[in-house]
Amino acid sequence: MANDQDDEVNHGEKLTAPPDFDGPTSERKCTDILCSLLLLVMWGVMTGIGVYAYRNGDYRVVFYPMDYDGNICGTDYGEADMTNYSKLVYINNFGGGVCVKECPVVENMTDVYTYLTYDGVYQAEGATLDPDYVDVADYSNSSGALKCDEDKCPANPLTSWFSEGVNQGNGFAFYALDTIEVLKTRCLTNPNALTEIQDLIRVEESVLNIESLDSAGEFFTNLFADIYESRLYIAAFGLGVSMVLGFIYAQLLRIPVLLRAIIWTSILATIGIIFGTGYYVFSKANEWSDEDPRTLADSTIFTAKVFSYVLFGLGGVVVLLVVFLRKEIQLAVTCVKEAARAIAAMPFMILFPIIQTAGFLAFLAIWLFWCIHLASLGEVVFKELPTDSTLTVRWFEFDDFVENCGWYFLFCFFWTSNFIVAMGEIVIAMCVGKWYFTRDKSSLRPCMILQSMSIAMYYHIGTAAFGSAIIAIIQIIRAIITKIQKKAEQLDSKVAQALLCCCQCCLWCFQKFMEFLNKNAYIQTAIFGTSFCTSAKEAFALIARNAKRVGSITYVSEVVLFLGKIFISCLTAGAAYMVMESQELNDVVFSLTGPTVVIFFMAYFVGDMFLDIFEMSTATILQCFIADEEMFDGADNYAEGELRTWLDDYQEEEKKIKF
Repeated sequence: MANDQDDEVNHGEKLTAPPDFDGPTSERKCTDILCSLLLLVMWGVMTGIGVYAYRNGDYRVVFYPMDYDGNICGTDYGEADMTNYSKLVYINNFGGGVCVKECPVVENMTDVYTYLTYDGVYQAEGATLDPDYVDVADYSNSSGALKCDEDKCPANPLTSWFSEGVNQGNGFAFYALDTIEVLKTRCLTNPNALTEIQDLIRVEESVLNIESLDSAGEFFTNLFADIYESRLYIAAFGLGVSMVLGFIYAQLLRIPVLLRAIIWTSILATIGIIFGTGYYVFSKANEWSDEDPRTLADSTIFTAKVFSYVLFGLGGVVVLLVVFLRKEIQLAVTCVKEAARAIAAMPFMILFPIIQTAGFLAFLAIWLFWCIHLASLGEVVFKELPTDSTLTVRWFEFDDFVENCGWYFLFCFFWTSNFIVAMGEIVIAMCVGKWYFTRDKSSLRPCMILQSMSIAMYYHIGTAAFGSAIIAIIQIIRAIITKIQKKAEQLDSKVAQALLCCCQCCLWCFQKFMEFLNKNAYIQTAIFGTSFCTSAKEAFALIARNAKRVGSITYVSEVVLFLGKIFISCLTAGAAYMVMESQELNDVVFSLTGPTVVIFFMAYFVGDMFLDIFEMSTATILQCFIADEEMFDGADNYAEGELRTWLDDYQEEEKKIKF
């Protein structure tokens, strides 16, 4: 088979088949041993720091809540014994709170005449709540136990919001509120209770002649309340239903007969869902606009109409892309079809992401254990707040050693997480490469994934460590720049912010390039057993010699799989919306949009977990074919079926265009 790049710049010599080549080489040696040793040293140093932190720190400082006075609720850590008061109720926006025995429950959500303060419960005239509604620890001996009186905590809710005690949520007292227990240690305010207070303040706005509450804060308060009210639906659809759909979709993709119909159905269904959602939102906006009196603000109706127009435009763009890229989509479908054949021959591959996830969770558990103890080495200090010179809350300060160890732990996290991904890509590439370069594919064992895992773990840990270290270094540099960006924002330096933003953009592009190069280098390692640098060089040259085909097929195949993820997400989110609406959940939430969006993104990440294996398999199939084309001629090629026919036709068309 002739190569269509003969007249173009020569990007290195073509691949030459090793003697007696019969698929991924069986004569391997350990690659990039130094990097594997560095990885082990990194883990060893991390463990050493973790052991030091474990012996000298106290996890309770981080895990259990700390009150405004520096005492750890539920323990005897600090000046006061809080063993019997294991929960913390927050009083202000700065994290200041008091330890209590049980999270307070207020049936009417709030009593604006009863205050929870740094000194316990204070009740103004007009209070109806039992003063023992919450059992607060004794803070009578605390130097920071500020007390309420008629002036600091007035009995008039129209002025108490701006009083010295409440100070719009930044003081040493707040209204008695209903709370929600979280992690058995913290009492978070029930969003509906905050809504009651906001409504009360709004009622008298015209009398007080004050500005309305901050719209952004109101938005997030409403969103949190909606998520809380629909939490069971979010868990059921965002995790349960999406996982079922993702698994079914991935299983169906394994059936070659159904693959083409599934992908095109997903594309068309996605277009239909986009247009259908746009029409539904537009119709709802018109209904809201025709209501008399209107129940929603004009801004909400306007936003809904704009959103519907955006969806109509997005649907039109997708239609145009499908029309103009129909040939490329057909070609990408062929590549995905071959990848599906490979996965169908080795069905246990579809479960491999679960193994990766288990490995990552095991590392994460250890890493978090060390991090918690490292964070406990910080010194607890009291910080005065700018709102009131007498108001203080606890604060953590870290010396240079702890801070540097924190950065090192972050680098360890980046390197290890990328290493796990890299090992997964090598294993998948090895399985698919073995399938491609096997003429009698019926001879392959379904459990080929186990053999590939053992080979990758024994020979190519160093290569995965090398590639993942490059990505980790880029990520840690980006993290440092992010910290510098925050300082630049505090200094209000526009020039520094612009330069740092440009650096972030360049590093992001470089990271994406290296991730693409690493993926293809791992495929070379899986097939030929070469080291990372050799594999990266050969992969880059191979891609450069076949840039047109690699670019079009890679891009479009990723778009096809992306549409599959969108299909799973849209179907899950749409079903969740209809169920929540049928259960009349919209009567108890501000809007179903927030919970639906959360479910959409959760479903997308679940679908991504299942379809990533197809993405890597497709990339491996493509590179195997191009390598096959360069190493062999004519009947000696390993390509089969539609893939070979399609690429032959594609090559002939390219020649006609040239001449």
